[in-house]
Amino acid sequence: MDLIERFCTYMLTQLNHSKDTVIAYRGDIEDFKSFLIREELAPNLESVTRERVARHYVAELDTRGYARTTVARKLSALKRFYQYLVDQKLSDTNPFQGIVAPKRPKKLPQRIKDSEVDMLFRSIDTDKPLGFRNHVLLDMLFSCGLRASEMIGVKVRDLQIGQGRLLVHGKGSKDRYVPLHETLQKDLRFYMTYTRPVLLSKAKTPDTDHVFLSYRGTPLSVRGLQVVLKKLIADAGETFKIHPHMLRHAFATTLLDHGADLRIVQELLGHVHLSSTQIYTHVSKESVMKAYRETHPRMKK
Repeated sequence: MDLIERFCTYMLTQLNHSKDTVIAYRGDIEDFKSFLIREELAPNLESVTRERVARHYVAELDTRGYARTTVARKLSALKRFYQYLVDQKLSDTNPFQGIVAPKRPKKLPQRIKDSEVDMLFRSIDTDKPLGFRNHVLLDMLFSCGLRASEMIGVKVRDLQIGQGRLLVHGKGSKDRYVPLHETLQKDLRFYMTYTRPVLLSKAKTPDTDHVFLSYRGTPLSVRGLQVVLKKLIADAGETFKIHPHMLRHAFATTLLDHGADLRIVQELLGHVHLSSTQIYTHVSKESVMKAYRETHPRMKK
């Protein structure tokens, strides 16, 4: 097993990182390896010991025009990889240890309007199995604030409908409970009793315990979830773009707009650090100021 493979196995089994994160890190390390060979700077990854090689690579990334967020992720991957080599006594130094990642620009999350969400709900034909599944998917994304990976990972045993809650398996194996409102509880009961068996019957080996299934009866993927949302937009006759994280944003800002405590929203979103949640307060403040400007009589001239 080569070093990259060993590191990826370590990330999955020891650090409990998601498959998507490991795939991204693998690609970042492979890119650096190709850079070393192309520039004839080192024969292999473990022989890199000087910081100047790392700085040379950062300069290379800049010439490629990568976004600062992408450069930061690549540096994070390489720092972790070389620290792993040091810990395993496969290298004496971490050449990326002193490299500072470029500061990430603070971007406010794009927000979908409540009226647009309502329009999507109204456009769904819930008389058909896939339509009813899509209705439940949209409601859970908007009402529970789930990440796409959390959404498709929901298992039958995670649904605690009688208690009005869902067990969510978040990043870094951190579990949390999110509430299910009464309408969603009723829809989930119908989906699990009538809709899911119809979808499951289309699978060649119908033995999955995933809640949300594709039209083939197999577990729904992140890509499949994105296709569902794209189809909802098309069926509604609209052209704006939407992705699962926008509904997560809408969930957070809607709660804050209606007075929810920031710590509660942090818990519901599964954020480890409060700073990750605080960005939504900026969106909420924007909404407050917009409403003030548009409605207060002294603002009108």
